[in-house]
Amino acid sequence: MVTAVKYREMSPGDHQELYKIWKNTDGLTIRKADSHEGFTAFLKRNPGFSFVVESQDRILGGILGGHDGRFGSIHHLVVLPEFRNQGIGKKLVSLSLEKIEAAGIEKCHIFINKDNRAGVDFWKNQDWIERIELTMASYIF
Repeated sequence: MVTAVKYREMSPGDHQELYKIWKNTDGLTIRKADSHEGFTAFLKRNPGFSFVVESQDRILGGILGGHDGRFGSIHHLVVLPEFRNQGIGKKLVSLSLEKIEAAGIEKCHIFINKDNRAGVDFWKNQDWIERIELTMASYIF
């Protein structure tokens, strides 16, 4: 259990440490958009919506949040395994959603890999609704 944590806005300098966490998190898919350039561009387009949590200058987790003017989106919510089940993920979600709602956005989405049972369970426990009636389609360049 960690006692002293600090939540702060995510910055481009956090990429290297977060990327290591993402790569080692089961159920999380890394894409080209997760490069330092893609990460920095996302933060620039969505200033103030993404957060990290740290203790003793070590990042324990983070959340990428933003919106397109119509819908909010959350990407890559992660907490190191040894710090889970302490309310850290829930707090990160709350911080991001507060900013998304304050921007006038009324709905937020997250995409979870079907085989990521821990992720699906986490979001259901946060009162998010699994949208089984929808089919997602993507065009990849």
